[in-house]
Amino acid sequence: MYRLYIDETGNADLKASINPNHRYLSLSGIIVGVDYARDIAFPQLEALKHDILGSHPDDPIVLHRKDIILRNYPFHVLRDQATETEFNERLLGYLRDLDYTVISVVIDKLDHLMRYSRWRQDPYHYCLEVLVERFVMWLKGMATKGDVMAEVRGGKSDRRLEASFARLYETGTENVHASEVQSHLTSKKLKLKRKDANIAGLQIADLIANPSAMYIRSQNGKGDAPDRFGGEIVQLLTAAKYRRSRSGKIIGWGTKWLP
Repeated sequence: MYRLYIDETGNADLKASINPNHRYLSLSGIIVGVDYARDIAFPQLEALKHDILGSHPDDPIVLHRKDIILRNYPFHVLRDQATETEFNERLLGYLRDLDYTVISVVIDKLDHLMRYSRWRQDPYHYCLEVLVERFVMWLKGMATKGDVMAEVRGGKSDRRLEASFARLYETGTENVHASEVQSHLTSKKLKLKRKDANIAGLQIADLIANPSAMYIRSQNGKGDAPDRFGGEIVQLLTAAKYRRSRSGKIIGWGTKWLP
């Protein structure tokens, strides 16, 4: 039993695509065994947070990339260079040694808007469909089953997202028949959890989503590849974590550029 944990980066509003700062949207998912997440990924991440950040089970610290970069509380301790170095080394080691598979989708919303005068699918749901489609293909290849979890977005957005996921489950996609979706996904219900639920899979997805999106954009001539810590994350993703074909191809398998 596997779970796809999803995180987003960018703006999902199609109308905002004319703003260069809001032109792209990306969804990244990490595939992790459910038992493995409970027995290995979660306790190891909690140990890392306890040792360096002082996290406690009664008041757990939840990793969030933006707060880490801005050194917002409780990540203010990373302003100390020695602590930052230890944290970065431990976190990279954790992400490198953990057993998971990554799929990332990026959409150029302006291109999507200009290309389709009538059919303009919601960018978030378009990315979700492509991401889940590849997850189902991965499950099929492994002859196993799984489900999908995303972070709560709030209100009507969550209800629309749940409806979109249920529709995908019932009708399939252009490339994956409904019977295949239903035979490999255990439920038509999308699992939604709050950030403060302290779920290891969602925290890992949060950490890799932005560097992965920047990398895919750079591969398509739409920006620079991430450097420094983000660049190191991309190195380990391309080395071993992106989903790939038997021949080792990543594009179209572990990374997808839309439209």
